[in-house]
Amino acid sequence: MTKHIFVTGGVVSGLGKGLTGSSLGRLLKARGLRVTMQKLDPYLNIDPGTMNPFEHGEVFVTDDGGETDLDLGHYERFIDENLTQDSNSTTGSIYSSVIAAERRGDYLGRTVQVIPHITDEIKKRITRLASDDVDVVITEVGGTVGDIEILPFLEAVRQFRLDVGRENVLYVHVTLVPFIGPSSEQKTKPTQHSVTELRSRGIQPDAIVCRSDDPISIDLRRKISSLCDVPLEGVVNAADASSLYEIPLVLHNEGLDTHVCKLLGLTDHVLDLEPWSQLVARVQAATTPVRIGVIGKYVSLPDAYLSVVEALNHAGIHHGAEIDLEWVQAEDAEGLLAAGRLRDLDGIVIPGGFGERGIEGKIAAAGYARDNDVPCLGLCLGMQVMTIEYARNALNLARANSTEFDTRTRHPVIDLMDSQRDVTDMGGTMRLGAYVAQLKSGSRVAEAYGEEVVSERHRHRYEFNPRYRKRFEQSDLTLSGESPDGRLVEFIELENHPFWIGTQAHPEFKSRPDRPAPLFRTFVAAALERAAGRNPQLPDVDIPSADLASVDGDLTATEKS
Repeated sequence: MTKHIFVTGGVVSGLGKGLTGSSLGRLLKARGLRVTMQKLDPYLNIDPGTMNPFEHGEVFVTDDGGETDLDLGHYERFIDENLTQDSNSTTGSIYSSVIAAERRGDYLGRTVQVIPHITDEIKKRITRLASDDVDVVITEVGGTVGDIEILPFLEAVRQFRLDVGRENVLYVHVTLVPFIGPSSEQKTKPTQHSVTELRSRGIQPDAIVCRSDDPISIDLRRKISSLCDVPLEGVVNAADASSLYEIPLVLHNEGLDTHVCKLLGLTDHVLDLEPWSQLVARVQAATTPVRIGVIGKYVSLPDAYLSVVEALNHAGIHHGAEIDLEWVQAEDAEGLLAAGRLRDLDGIVIPGGFGERGIEGKIAAAGYARDNDVPCLGLCLGMQVMTIEYARNALNLARANSTEFDTRTRHPVIDLMDSQRDVTDMGGTMRLGAYVAQLKSGSRVAEAYGEEVVSERHRHRYEFNPRYRKRFEQSDLTLSGESPDGRLVEFIELENHPFWIGTQAHPEFKSRPDRPAPLFRTFVAAALERAAGRNPQLPDVDIPSADLASVDGDLTATEKS
């Protein structure tokens, strides 16, 4: 029978429940277990798709088109499994389902209540991930114990152990052990209060993960064990690590996975952490500096670009490079360019987004990169602004624009498709989830991927306008990837440039720490080439030929192999 692990958090938000669950999932996968994960979020939105990035950070997109919490990105990167929209449930979606059932008459006129109807729906969401192909389901309960909005989730989780059997359920609670400066002490009282609150809801944790700045002493662990009624081996310390990819090793050294497997009866699975240990060693060895500018609208909240940052880091790990991010507010980009403040960048990333604010700054950054041979990677909206910039300044299409920003533009090089114009629901006009693209043979994009048919995830509404296809095709800009039916442009690239490539997709969502997204990998290779050219004192970087192919299109077939 499928085992279930529930991860809750206490004291304060942002302690790392998602990373704790992801790391535990990685450890269980290293034992050969089949693992999947999900997030229960307490907010009333149906999903985070329409939420301001400053409110919620990045919207992570699954293959099947789910707009989900950013923690699902951590889940996928750590356990290396493609999740679905079933892996994210919100209070809004749960109540919506229950109310819809009531309107259909499914409850036969009975009074609809939080218990049992809401809790039953929550348990249904948990259960639907369990199958014959899954050994362990890890469920993160969003929010903090004590928050009024997560009470139905805690009640459902409490009931769940009774439903499926005590031996099939385990509770992990993540808390804070703060350091109090004036007394120079680490304090366990917040943990004690948090566990007391959790127990008042009928849940006794089986393991406590104590977050702290520095390691906690064995005496403090004994104190937590005694006062919280958790075995000493179940009190685990997750002190701050230099890299988030070290966390699985930290938790293993603390014995969390051994304790979990013992309680769930999974002790016959042999652990193999060597591949992950090698990954962490590569992370620690990545020291060659490369400076990447991210031209964004939400740079004051880096979580809005979490997957982009991680994809850059994955590419850096691959090349032994340390990514030095320069966050550039899009509205300020034009002024910074004029002042020469961005000339030291080795590469520029223009990420996705919605709305008019900062667009001219992004267009200026794309033009700067094109004119000055700075490697540039455009993602979704980034590809669109690269298209606009090239139309204006290379094709002489004055004031070319997207109809998202200027409905009266004479040259709408980015526009809605005809099938989207009469759709009133905002979500109905979106292209969401995985779509296949056919890449142009011999293009840099095809060389980066190593194949000519690829699938990437999308989240956008506007498209390259096919009415302008001929004008672009007659220039140095190559439309290097399109939908199988040839209607939609998916990739663009500039000839005779170190790297000026845009994609309508979000390849960052599929990047993995040991398998970086191809476009990010080749982009960082080009940025390293520029860094080495600008600073001869930097050590030579051994870039595999597959990556050099994106920088030097004249490699022979033998060299490419």
